[in-house]
Amino acid sequence: MLHENWLWVAFTIAAALAQTFRNATQRELTGKLGTVGATHTRFLFGFPFALIFLAAVTWASGVPLPAPSLAYVPWLLMGTLAQIVATALMLAAMSERSFVVSIAYIKTEPVQVAVFGLVFLGDALTIPLAAAIVIATAGVVLMSVKPGQIAAGGNRPAMLGVAAGAMFALSAVGFRGAVLALDTPSFVMAATFTLALGLALQAVVLSLYLVIRDRAVLVNILRNWQPSLAAGFLGALASQFWYLAFAVATAASVRTLALVEVLFAQAIATFVFRQKTTPREALGILLVVAGVALLLWASR
Repeated sequence: MLHENWLWVAFTIAAALAQTFRNATQRELTGKLGTVGATHTRFLFGFPFALIFLAAVTWASGVPLPAPSLAYVPWLLMGTLAQIVATALMLAAMSERSFVVSIAYIKTEPVQVAVFGLVFLGDALTIPLAAAIVIATAGVVLMSVKPGQIAAGGNRPAMLGVAAGAMFALSAVGFRGAVLALDTPSFVMAATFTLALGLALQAVVLSLYLVIRDRAVLVNILRNWQPSLAAGFLGALASQFWYLAFAVATAASVRTLALVEVLFAQAIATFVFRQKTTPREALGILLVVAGVALLLWASR
C-alpha cells in the first residue's frame, strides 16, 4: 500500500477533478432550477450513489458498519449543514456578473480551514504549511482577478465568495472530525459511512424545506432528473475522495492541494480552447505550483 502521505495526495487530486466537472454541471442547472434547486441535486441524487459506494466497501472489505457515538453527531451536523449553506452561497456567487471575482474569494477557503482546523481539531499549523497556504491562495487570486476587477465587482460578489469559503471550511473540518470520531479499523469505511449518512441528512433537510417553501422546485428537479443525476454522481464521487483524504491528512493540507483545480481549468483553457496565458496568469500558476510543492515538502 502507498504511504499515507501519498494516499491523501492521490485522493485529493481525484476529488478536485471530479469537482471540476460537478461545478460545471451544477452551474448549468442553476438557470433551470434556481440556487436551492441546483444545490439539492447534489444531495438528493448523490445519496443513492453513496449507498452503492457503502455497499461496495462493506462487501469488499468485510468490515461491519460502525456504530456512531454521541461525539460523532455534532461533527456530522457541522459538516452537513455547513455544506448545504456553502453550496448555495457558491451557486449564488457563480450567478453574479462578477463570476471570476466571486470564485477567487471562494478559493480563500484554505486560509479559513487552517484556522478552523486549528481551533476545532487542534490540527497542527506549521510555518511551512502556513506559507504554502498563503502562497497557493495568492496564486489563485492572481490568476482569477484582473487589476481593478475587484473594485468593479462591488461588495456583493466578495461577501458571497468569502462566506461560501468560510462555510466550505467549516464543512471540511466537520467532516474530518466526523471521520476521526468513528470507531472502525478501516478509514475507508469511516469515510464512506460518513458520506452516506451526511448525504441522507442533507437530502432530507432540503427536501423538507422545498416541500414547505417551494414544491414547484422539487417537481422541477424530478423533471430534470437526467442532468441532476449526473450532478449527483459527480458530487458523491468528489465527496468520497474528499472524505478519504480527510481521514489521512489535515483539512488544511487537503484543501490547499485542492487548489490544483484551477490549474486543471487553466490547462483546459490553454490547450483545448487555445486561450493565451497572460503574464499575470503565468505568475499565478507559478505561485500555485510553488505553494503546492512547499505543501508536499512540508507533509513528507
